[in-house]
Amino acid sequence: MDIIKGSIHKPVSVIVGVILIVLFGFIGMHKLPVQLTPSVETPQISIQTIWPGATPYEVEKDIIEKQEDVLKSVRGLTVLESSSYNSMGEINLTFSIGTDLDDALLRVSNKLEEVSDYPENAEKPIITPSGAQDSPIIYSLLKTLPGNPEPIQTYRTFFEDDVRQYLERIPGVGSLFVFGGTKRQLEIVIDPVKLAQHQLTIEEVSARLSSSNQNISAGLLGMDKKNYRIRTVSQFENVADPLDVVLLDDGLNRVLLRDVAKARIGYETNDACVMQNGVPMIVIGIRKEQGANTLEVTKQAKQVVDWLNSGILAQKGLFIDWVYDQVPYINTAISIVINNVFIGAVFAIIVLLLFLRSISLTATIAIAIPISAIGTFIFMWLLGRNFNVVSLAGISFAVGMLVDNSIVVLENIDRHRKMGKTPFWASYDGTKEVWGAVLASTATTVAVFLPVIFIQEEAGQLFKDIAIAITFSILLSLFVSVSVIPSLTDKLLEFSNRRKKVSGKSEEVQNGKPNAFVRMIMVLSHLSLKNWFTRTVTIAALTLLSIVLIVVLIPKAEYLPQGNRNLVLNILVPPPGYSVEKRIAVGNTIFEQTAPYFKEDYKDGIPQIKYIFYVASDRMTLFGSICKHDTEAGKMIPLFTRVINSIPGIFGVSIQAGIFQNRLGRGRTIDVNVAGADLERIIAVTRQLFGMISGRIPNCQVRPVPSLETSYPEANFVPNRSKTLANGLTEVELGRYIDILMDGRIIGEYKPEGKKKIDLVLRADTKHIETPEDIQESVIANRYGNLIRIKDITDLNYAQGMTQIDHLERARTVKLEVTPPEEVALEEAMQIIQQEIIAPLQESGQLEGVTVDVGGNADKLQITRRALQWNFILAVVITYLLMSALLENFLYPFIILFSVPLAAAGGFFGLRLVDWFVAPQTFDVLTMLGFII
Repeated sequence: MDIIKGSIHKPVSVIVGVILIVLFGFIGMHKLPVQLTPSVETPQISIQTIWPGATPYEVEKDIIEKQEDVLKSVRGLTVLESSSYNSMGEINLTFSIGTDLDDALLRVSNKLEEVSDYPENAEKPIITPSGAQDSPIIYSLLKTLPGNPEPIQTYRTFFEDDVRQYLERIPGVGSLFVFGGTKRQLEIVIDPVKLAQHQLTIEEVSARLSSSNQNISAGLLGMDKKNYRIRTVSQFENVADPLDVVLLDDGLNRVLLRDVAKARIGYETNDACVMQNGVPMIVIGIRKEQGANTLEVTKQAKQVVDWLNSGILAQKGLFIDWVYDQVPYINTAISIVINNVFIGAVFAIIVLLLFLRSISLTATIAIAIPISAIGTFIFMWLLGRNFNVVSLAGISFAVGMLVDNSIVVLENIDRHRKMGKTPFWASYDGTKEVWGAVLASTATTVAVFLPVIFIQEEAGQLFKDIAIAITFSILLSLFVSVSVIPSLTDKLLEFSNRRKKVSGKSEEVQNGKPNAFVRMIMVLSHLSLKNWFTRTVTIAALTLLSIVLIVVLIPKAEYLPQGNRNLVLNILVPPPGYSVEKRIAVGNTIFEQTAPYFKEDYKDGIPQIKYIFYVASDRMTLFGSICKHDTEAGKMIPLFTRVINSIPGIFGVSIQAGIFQNRLGRGRTIDVNVAGADLERIIAVTRQLFGMISGRIPNCQVRPVPSLETSYPEANFVPNRSKTLANGLTEVELGRYIDILMDGRIIGEYKPEGKKKIDLVLRADTKHIETPEDIQESVIANRYGNLIRIKDITDLNYAQGMTQIDHLERARTVKLEVTPPEEVALEEAMQIIQQEIIAPLQESGQLEGVTVDVGGNADKLQITRRALQWNFILAVVITYLLMSALLENFLYPFIILFSVPLAAAGGFFGLRLVDWFVAPQTFDVLTMLGFII
């Protein structure tokens, strides 16, 4: 079928086709999920194991090392990382791109089944897939209403039991991040003196409570026409039930639990602090599912929160305060990109008008822009992509290229018209003659971008949207150039011929300037082509100039652009072992020093603060801030730096959250990993690197993970084995009793009728315990009915340890997260660290016993850059081969490719001009893709 002839003969069909493309384009655009950035799929699995009361060393030895030993051989695993904290261990597994996550989850679960000997009281490992650890798209806070005297911390169980499910049901919600508050528990508070009087031990009480708190099903009993379920029901259903448990009955004396203990509803020990603007609260973060529409999830979440606030929360004297979401930034970012698309289209049309000097011809060509741009959304929808700033950037990049094919076709039609041909034959012959060239141009562009779609690295997945947008918009522009343009031109020429007189006034626009420009170009061409010498000099000069400009102007590379999100995160590193009270005091100091900036705008040049939230626990201490002005969050960083530096014993980093950042503190960071077997040696080397990096890269922010201080205070009770045995006790009984004296020991579950279960905890009255010496003065009952003072059978030793122990590929590791200042590119900072710091230390033998490598975003930059370099080479090869095939000549494409170095030089020159005179411009991987374009 001759599409050109058919389009000219059937203009109505062409119009209908265009309308359908635009119609379905709008439908596709509204169907696409909207989010800030494209979905990046890095298959990851997190394993979390809770062991209440355990130290990082115990978690490492008894849980993490055992789990790592079985997980190290999981198929497809690329990175194995772990962290051991107080009471918890976490392993993060990263798999190769393309790994089926469901299959990986099954393999990981099966491997973990091989670990059978977990410590007593350790909970079952929790396995979560990729995305469960991503940063929330929404932050909100659970607060008490005025007049509610209850502390907000006591409402954590209420939230988990009665509120959480409504938020998790929202379509598109993946998981919740909830921090703060203490859960309810049923506490059995024992009296050791009364235990001794009845010659009972802690172990006996624990065993009797566990065996009494069970329901046992025995099956069905058929009787007459009915089946009866046979059950033994003895689970505790109210607070008083445990008190009736018989602990001892020897025929003469019966001892009930109520004789030696009391039962009460209590709360876990609070080990965290969460505040907003100085007021305690519970943080609720909402994470979305992969590919979900951020705007739609946010809209529905707001509706659910409003419903909760007017319903069950109001009845309890609570409300959820909506603090932060991505919607304003997404709308602003998308609006800016859309405006840029329109501005680019307008400029393209103006340039066409200046050179074509015809309003009708310019309008004919300009029609390709909306048809191709809007039609692209059909293919993005069909391919499962989403509506984001990167995909819109792809369309923005393509705007200038969309008219190229139409210009070639229209100019050739005009040439044939001037040869005296009829409108039909001018349109047909003019289009058919350049059909091959137009196809070649389109084919080379598409061929260049197809390989980009298959780059598997993180940045490659981001590029995929740009590649898809450009590829399909260019293909649609090809369709427009060989169907819409000849059909429309034919009708315009017929209309022009029917007119008796054509006014040139309305068609001519600034007629002289384009002619002068053309004459200047022709003079330069004539001079350069005058003879063999001038041709050689021209080629050599332009090539040499291009190479020199590229070498001189090429900037150091960045990874991904940061954007300008209205969120500043300040990650603090306090001395190890800070108590909850001390962390609360730090938070109060932050709120006191920032209080004036909540009331006054641009005080000391700092924009007004809208919110500050503070989160502190043994694992992390940070505060985040949102600016009243959406685009000026970065200007608050100097204030927060001063505040952090004013707090004794604390240092930290302040980072404006990036648009491509989906994990806490993972912006423009370079990870310097120091690994080895000897923890003291690792810390010594890391301290040395910390000082050298801070000195060599001024104003950089360096954060050690974990802390370099090994001063987490520990009080170790060492049993005297002979004395312990002589007093009728075992080391296990002693250890469990000290556990009971502290936060209590979980011995089962308590599930009232019709309510959610809570922990059943055995504990002692600890009002008198404030120091480790108080624990030594406590007494424990032995099996003979004697009270044994703990100090009589133990020695108390003070020691220091780590707050956290990290592993990378099963080796102990300490990491430095280096964030260079804005004026220092990521590549430059990485070269300084590798070449000027690490390399000399290795040569001098100062890194003996450890291995040091650079990773994080710096590593991703290198991987992506290599992929892009090969992609650029592949693009040149594909372009050359396609042009050779279409031109039937192997020499002519070389001549055309000589324009590439000059184009690259022009690109770098443009980057420098923008950086110098407009706004800071980084050479990130998205900019690199522009050079492939």
